[in-house]
Amino acid sequence: MTRQHIPQDLIDLFEHTFGANYQTKLVQGDDEPIYLPADEQVPYHQIVFAHGFYASAFHEISHWCIAGEERRKQVDYGYWYCPDGRGADKQAEFEVVEIKPQAFDWFFCVASGYPFNVSCDNLDGDFQPDRVAFQRKVHAQVLDYLTNGIPERPARFIQALQEFYQTKPLVADDFPYPQYPTGWCV
Repeated sequence: MTRQHIPQDLIDLFEHTFGANYQTKLVQGDDEPIYLPADEQVPYHQIVFAHGFYASAFHEISHWCIAGEERRKQVDYGYWYCPDGRGADKQAEFEVVEIKPQAFDWFFCVASGYPFNVSCDNLDGDFQPDRVAFQRKVHAQVLDYLTNGIPERPARFIQALQEFYQTKPLVADDFPYPQYPTGWCV
């Protein structure tokens, strides 16, 4: 039987995998994603993902997996973010900081049998980002992690996903090299 991809399953898996050790919960939000450290009103850290979207949960978990202990004490980890509508220079900066999180996204998707779509996150920008070129950078990072080791937190979550969705261990062939569509001119 193939399991459906239900956000509550991710919330429960995250809680089971990390809740006690990191006092952190994955929370389904109604608006934009955000990370909120514990405070006087809420005694645990919150990874809030957007609109109940399964892929948004993966992406926000990916950022959490990268953030170190000090970053996890700051709203949105204290990271720089330039919103949608970026020009070419800002888009290039955005893509550099998104390679590792999107590599983890891809791992999480494969580990759960969910389709991966790289996100350039620039729908209102003044130019069209090259999605395939960006995904190739993410692909290179995936292969690097497969060769040199996946860090502890994403590795734990991948294992939890594989056990829950009953998927096989990850291998390079699970991550096809991104190709331009037929007839596409580079």
